[in-house]
Amino acid sequence: MNIITSKLRDVVISVSPITAIVLLIHFFIVPIETVLLSKFLIGALLVVAGLVVFLLGVDLGITPLGSLTGVNLAKSNKLWLVIIAGLILGFFISIAEPGLMVLASQVDLVTSGQFSSISLLVIVSVGMAILIASGFLRIFFDVPLYKMIFVIYMIIFGLAIFSDPVFLAIAFDASGATTGIMAVPFILALSTGISKLKKDSEASENDSFGLVALASSGAILGVLVAGLFNRGSEFIGSLETDHVFGTSVLEGYLKVLPGAFKDTVLAIVPLLIILLVLQRISFKLNQRDMRSMVTGFIFAFIGLFLFLLGVNAGFMDVATLVGMRLAQQGNNILLVVVSFFIGVVTIIAEPAVYVLTQQIEEVTSGSVKKGIILLFLAIGVGIAVAISVIRILVPSIQLWHYLVPGYIVGLGLMFMVPKLFVGIAFDAGGVATGPVTATFVLAFIQGVAGAFDGANLMVDGFGMIAMVAMWPIITLQTLGFLFRKASSNP
Repeated sequence: MNIITSKLRDVVISVSPITAIVLLIHFFIVPIETVLLSKFLIGALLVVAGLVVFLLGVDLGITPLGSLTGVNLAKSNKLWLVIIAGLILGFFISIAEPGLMVLASQVDLVTSGQFSSISLLVIVSVGMAILIASGFLRIFFDVPLYKMIFVIYMIIFGLAIFSDPVFLAIAFDASGATTGIMAVPFILALSTGISKLKKDSEASENDSFGLVALASSGAILGVLVAGLFNRGSEFIGSLETDHVFGTSVLEGYLKVLPGAFKDTVLAIVPLLIILLVLQRISFKLNQRDMRSMVTGFIFAFIGLFLFLLGVNAGFMDVATLVGMRLAQQGNNILLVVVSFFIGVVTIIAEPAVYVLTQQIEEVTSGSVKKGIILLFLAIGVGIAVAISVIRILVPSIQLWHYLVPGYIVGLGLMFMVPKLFVGIAFDAGGVATGPVTATFVLAFIQGVAGAFDGANLMVDGFGMIAMVAMWPIITLQTLGFLFRKASSNP
């Protein structure tokens, strides 16, 4: 019961800031229709209930699956088995990520099916699988993380030169969306187990981080490579809002229910099958432990279904409408300020952030405090959302104008900070972009882009998640630089 109470408290604290911002905007800036506001509030309750049950399921079933798999792979010490496990687990954990599901659905919606959600899910998951397997090989062959990240991002920016702006925006958005409340705990547990391949405790500590970063870079590579095979394709973006006002509260939820159920089955069932297979050939858990893990998967299924139902029927529509109406007011300063605060509360609202900050504090034996990490993350994400809006307001600013100098700084800092902070920072870049960012903030940005004359919805409506993923890389490595300075000057 204490665990449930703790989860409920954390999730309520997570969702409350976004709910409060919507209510403040409704009462003091732009009013929201009663039906739409009702759908949003019901959606908020479903998101809270869904996340509580889902996170409980992750703790009971999905994270232990990652931990057990990592430990068993480390024990086997077989290279071929490590590679195959990385490919299979990487693919299915990506498919199961709620944030990526929402992004894929939004891409499908905006392009009217020209870029289908299943296509994006498969492309991203293949890229993520390959890079997770590569991350296992990195640990196996003792390749320094910062060198691998540097090479990968050189390849990414080489591909980006030839990439269509639409694929560039979606690629970097997918990198953040694919590492959220499902993938992060699983990958962190998996990497902790795999890092036991190292006998040296310091090397093992450094290898506990970085796999999330590699996974998110795999998503970028997957979409950019797919873009090379689709050069010349023209995607016409449109943002239909008629359905928002044309449905009652009940009708709105009934409409998205079949899709939410289908996506939940697609996400959870493959992982459950993997658990059952591994139990038979490797884990050999007793009945009590196995029953606990299966119960966890049932909780994860119910929670994810409730979450997707609340997000798709309540959160997204209100976020889009708020973005549109703030943009239509013509007060650009207010729009940017509101965007900054949405970014700040978003990072506080991401459950995966607490998983990462807790693990950082534990791994560093308390020398790096959770509160300091959260402060640096909040400032970075607030800036990221604000400058994403500025990019829409100033059409001459393109996404690569932000990404190129930002990643040059981020990659340059790798050579100046403690190597532990490199993994932490790049992991945080993926963690910062979880379910709230991929739902409310993405829809908010698309609402702004859809309402602003001169904006291209396909280009300007995406890319925000990319910015949210990039800024923590800079801010947390800056924290690492300050940490090194403080350590060398007692």
